Amino acid sequence: MRRLGDLEAEIMDRLWTWRRPATVREIVDDINTQRPVAYTTVMTVATILYNKGLLQRGKEGRAWLYSPVRSREEYSAALMEDALGTSQDRPAALAHFVEQMGPEEVSALRKALRAAGRRNQE
Repeated sequence: MRRLGDLEAEIMDRLWTWRRPATVREIVDDINTQRPVAYTTVMTVATILYNKGLLQRGKEGRAWLYSPVRSREEYSAALMEDALGTSQDRPAALAHFVEQMGPEEVSALRKALRAAGRRNQE
């Protein structure tokens, strides 16, 4: 999985934040409060995100409603998994990653590991 481009990230960020399906018009109008972007550009990028499997869509009248296939956190986890996959030594890569974490992140990781351990024992 590759990282999102700038406009892809802007579109996904809005959809993740809104937590509801949205039309291209809604997305364009919101982006245009910060910078100009053409409707057709956003429509094209939303279609690309749909074709990549990052968005789902359904018709409402004549417009498509777009929503993320996975949460922001699930997307981030997939990026991390992909990055780990490029290493020939996953344990060493994980160790380097953890060394760069702050105390709150380490605590959250410990909690997640305990929860995963309980699930694996069931």
